[in-house]
Amino acid sequence: MQLKKFNLIVNTKACIFNKIINVDSDKSISIRSFLIASISQNLSTVFNVLESDDVISAIKCLEDLGVKIKKQKFKKYLIYGNGLGSLIAKKNIKLNFGNSGTLARLLIGILSTTPKIEINVAGDQSLNRRSMEKLKILMSKFGASFSPKAKSNFPLKMISSEMPVGLNYSSGVSAQLKSAVILAALNSYGKTKIFEKEKSRDHTENMLLHNSNVINIQNRKNKKVIIINGKKQLKPININVPGDPSSAAFFVALTLLNRKSSLKIKNVGLNKTRTGFYQILKKQKAQIKFLNIKKINNEPRGDIIVKSCKIKPIKTDKSFYVNSTDEYPILFAMAALINGTSIFKGIGELVNKESNRIVEMQKILKQIGVKSRFSKGILKIFGKGMINASNKRVIVPSLGDHRICMSSFVLAVLTGAQFQINNFETVYTSAPSFLKIMKLIGMHFEIQS
Repeated sequence: MQLKKFNLIVNTKACIFNKIINVDSDKSISIRSFLIASISQNLSTVFNVLESDDVISAIKCLEDLGVKIKKQKFKKYLIYGNGLGSLIAKKNIKLNFGNSGTLARLLIGILSTTPKIEINVAGDQSLNRRSMEKLKILMSKFGASFSPKAKSNFPLKMISSEMPVGLNYSSGVSAQLKSAVILAALNSYGKTKIFEKEKSRDHTENMLLHNSNVINIQNRKNKKVIIINGKKQLKPININVPGDPSSAAFFVALTLLNRKSSLKIKNVGLNKTRTGFYQILKKQKAQIKFLNIKKINNEPRGDIIVKSCKIKPIKTDKSFYVNSTDEYPILFAMAALINGTSIFKGIGELVNKESNRIVEMQKILKQIGVKSRFSKGILKIFGKGMINASNKRVIVPSLGDHRICMSSFVLAVLTGAQFQINNFETVYTSAPSFLKIMKLIGMHFEIQS
């Protein structure tokens, strides 16, 4: 989807609100649903799909690879899969992943072991800056090759493996790399064993659990081992996508720091690998509750109840990173408006997201008069409490980073500073309803074409 570029002007402080809302559907689960459905047999159905730029990029890529996808009413999609190894790359085809690192890594995982794939791959300007070196190394172990060999970022040319064989892999914090290995393993000969050294998102594994002959998950001495039996056809999937806990985080942050306000967010994914943001804030005495919890498609979901309150300075270490990766920009924004010094450890991976999220958030905080220091892998933010920055004018440059944009919006309405957030359309990669919901709860802004 080619959206018209626009800047957002925000210069009005937040009003008191008490609302019930639904947030956009989960991006990670939406993308994975389409990818796995495309290599499953027969008809799969995905309900409540996130119709964001990143998901639309996934649909377009799969259609370019010969997958029939039909949209029905109310965000329901039918995917007609033809089984493992069925994707076809026509001569001279170019796949464009847009802004989505998830799509890029997972689809390359699938294509690396799909027969007779020779394809050019790229993303948008932001994605093309991000390193794919670790992905290249992993997929080369399955027998795939990439050119130019010395180049670590897109655009690249990929040739799939002629004889992919399963392997042993010790996974780290990246769920995308782990998922790429799982998806490559599905069409490889023999077994692949993944030893999870550090817990990471498990949506891919959860989505495959109805194929008991394909995937086996064991717990050995508190470490998860994922065993993939290659060359076993996948049954079709039937997925109902929950609300995105990462999208919900921005509304939670706003509510907590906005006096006399409360919010109920319905039907949000509450997978433990995605709720680090909420656990961090609960430790700091934030009034957050999870209610009506149930499990659908192996994914827990429920309602989030949040009320404004006083919060202690935020303290995190490396153990929190995996479960709160996407929420650090909004945590930095909150830290600026909490009285005292917040300390964030183990966040080095944030330099290789859509932007360098540490540096860019520091620049924004500096513009509203909040000091910070990043040294030896530790970020300290010297919070000043709920400041009135109505005399400040802040420019957020074009970064191609949706989470920086949304965090800036929250900062703007809480401080009263005059924010100009450039290329705000990038928010549509993950949260196309963001502005609509903000308007619903009483926030004011101006769109500048």
